[in-house]
Amino acid sequence: MFVLAGRYFEKRSKRRAGAALRALLELGAKDVTVIRDGHQHRIPIGELAIDDEFNVRPGEKIASDGVVVSGTSAVDASMVTGESMPVQVAPADTVTGGTVNAGGHLRVRATRVGADTQLAQMAAMVERAQTGKAHAQRLADRISSVFVPVVIAVAIAVLGAWIGAGYPLQAAFTAAVAVLIIACPCALGLATPTALLVGTGRGAQLGIVIKGPEVLESTRTVDTVVLDKTGTVTTGQMTLVQVTTAPSTTREDVLALAGAVENASEHPVAAAIAAGAAAEVGPLDEVDDFRNFEGRGVRGLVQGRVVTVGRPTLLAEHGIAVDDPHLNEAQTAAEEAGQTAVLVAWDGRAHAVLAVADAIKPTSAHAIARLAALGMTPILLTGDNQTVADAVAAEVGIDTVIANVLPADKAAVITDLQSDGKVVAMIGDGVNDAAALAHADLGLAMGTGTDAAMHAADITLVRGDLNAAADAIALARTTLKTIKMNLFWAFAYNVAAIPLAALGLLNPMLAGAAMALSSVFVVSNSLRLRAFTSPPHSSSTVPPTNPSTYTPKGYKVAA
Repeated sequence: MFVLAGRYFEKRSKRRAGAALRALLELGAKDVTVIRDGHQHRIPIGELAIDDEFNVRPGEKIASDGVVVSGTSAVDASMVTGESMPVQVAPADTVTGGTVNAGGHLRVRATRVGADTQLAQMAAMVERAQTGKAHAQRLADRISSVFVPVVIAVAIAVLGAWIGAGYPLQAAFTAAVAVLIIACPCALGLATPTALLVGTGRGAQLGIVIKGPEVLESTRTVDTVVLDKTGTVTTGQMTLVQVTTAPSTTREDVLALAGAVENASEHPVAAAIAAGAAAEVGPLDEVDDFRNFEGRGVRGLVQGRVVTVGRPTLLAEHGIAVDDPHLNEAQTAAEEAGQTAVLVAWDGRAHAVLAVADAIKPTSAHAIARLAALGMTPILLTGDNQTVADAVAAEVGIDTVIANVLPADKAAVITDLQSDGKVVAMIGDGVNDAAALAHADLGLAMGTGTDAAMHAADITLVRGDLNAAADAIALARTTLKTIKMNLFWAFAYNVAAIPLAALGLLNPMLAGAAMALSSVFVVSNSLRLRAFTSPPHSSSTVPPTNPSTYTPKGYKVAA
């Protein structure tokens, strides 16, 4: 009865442990409304092909990875990325299969289907991680291969000792059987798999995909974390970050006029200004007589005014003076901070300075502080110039900066740090980060980046929040700690209980109960990992730092 009760609770606990993977596998849509020959057809998801366009009604799951063709909506990606806030999408934005359309009607063009979708790849990686063996489990297997024969020998010795001592045959067999039952290595066999099952499943719920159990060991020894700048610490997109106006001009007027002119240009800086202006003042006016001056700026007629937006050289070419000290100071400050300063002028004089930069993600500073608290030294690695890199590092609290690194030499930087005795984790997102991710002792790829980076990494962070990296390392270390605690209990239980059984202090019934309870304890201890949560993100700023430059041996810098 005790054994059956123990097995029941063990099976129940293991089923709860695998709930996260089952939820992930069941997350995808079962059928889809596809548009073919101008007509809508409801088909099974398995028949959807790449480049098929399909409709997604409010409340429906998005059938596959794709690009929004028409419509705007909010998409709930919480089950895939762990982010609780819906994400706004519009035409040309990418969407992930398995997420839920929480708002309007969308038409999506499929870019990946079947086993190639992000959801399917996540499920496959989680399943591989759960079925693999960590180093601790391989050690336990080797010990078990010796432990079992030793226990059998001990049981035979106990039987002989009791008989030799003149005890009844029944008592001798009772003691020997109790030794065999109490030493059953069930808890030992469950110690690692259950913790892996729960830990990797919880990671999947938080948007963290661990490739294999061997990754857990790597997180324990990492002492240096190298962070790519663009797309990892920053958004990777140019953003309007500062508007400084002359005393006689309003912010709204500047944005309305500058945004209208820049909206006619395709330059990344122009797109950032136009997007920032439209977000603040609404739809932008049409521009007439638009002219683009390569590398210097743009000029056009808006609301009856000739508006010039660009570098000081462009304004000088048109006889426009920048004689406002307030604007001159703003331009100098922006350039010293590594930002792109753009002047806005009309009626023969400059009226504002717009600062454009690759904006830092709002959670980066908090995430880097968490990585440091986990015992890792953060290093910023970028191909950008030293001024920009130092400005970003100071804002997020990184003291060491490696700038001007050519894409091909990022892996050499990692190798050099390792040769200095560092155990290095690398966090990146681009194709140029793939080699460095593969060379690092632990590679973490942002899921918002390229497929090459994700395939090279040990851990994929599905959401683009750098806090996910700190979550991943903390979860991996907690899972490893749980595995070791389980193994300790399994060994300690056997070491303590076998002598009691050999001395006849445990009958087979109590031995069976103890054996079953030890298995339940191990599984229940593993289930505690389901309660792992990311700490609340602090909105406080990190104190400014004075970044230092670091020049590892054996890599080239851009001229």
